[in-house]
Amino acid sequence: MRFLSLSTALVGASLLLCSLAFSQTTTQTAAPAASPAPQPPPLVGALASHPDWPKANPDDVKSVDALMAALYDVISGPAGQPRNWDRFRSLFLPTGRLGVIRPARAATQTPTAQPAHEDDVVFLAPDDYVQRDDPYFRTHGFSEHAIANRVEQFGSLISVWSTYESRHNATDPKPFARGINSLQVVHIHGRYWIASILWDEERPGLTLPAKYLNSK
Repeated sequence: MRFLSLSTALVGASLLLCSLAFSQTTTQTAAPAASPAPQPPPLVGALASHPDWPKANPDDVKSVDALMAALYDVISGPAGQPRNWDRFRSLFLPTGRLGVIRPARAATQTPTAQPAHEDDVVFLAPDDYVQRDDPYFRTHGFSEHAIANRVEQFGSLISVWSTYESRHNATDPKPFARGINSLQVVHIHGRYWIASILWDEERPGLTLPAKYLNSK
């Protein structure tokens, strides 16, 4: 019986040593760190979803006044002068829009033949505007500037009524068109962006009121 008890004790001691050794091995071999969770994709339409959008010159977007000056400057120039279209794009949100109101018009024969059309509004992405107007600017001069900007702001939302004059050449004594550019502007990431522009111009029966000829 004593022999069996001694054997039993030896077996128990051996099992205890194995258990301790396993415990030490487990403690020394730490589990690998978990990989960080993948970042969710940017929201559809968010700035982060357009990483290749042209970067703006900080001086163009540091204030509403700077943004408006850059907008008019970048589209103006003599016939054949290349426009800096990346600069133009950089003023807008990547999903920005430009809209022109087209009043109903009867067919005309002079100075050039134009078909009749119903009243309408046409919205363009910045790239659509480039494709539409770049061929025109290659053969025609165009100069536009603001004569008054009325600005309202709440938080990061800014509304601008910009009264403009358009000339074929900057030195022309009289504009060939005047109207209102209505802009929605946002202040995000430390700069100003154009979210949208919608414009309409003077025509028979529609004249700019005096209140829109002075900045507020």
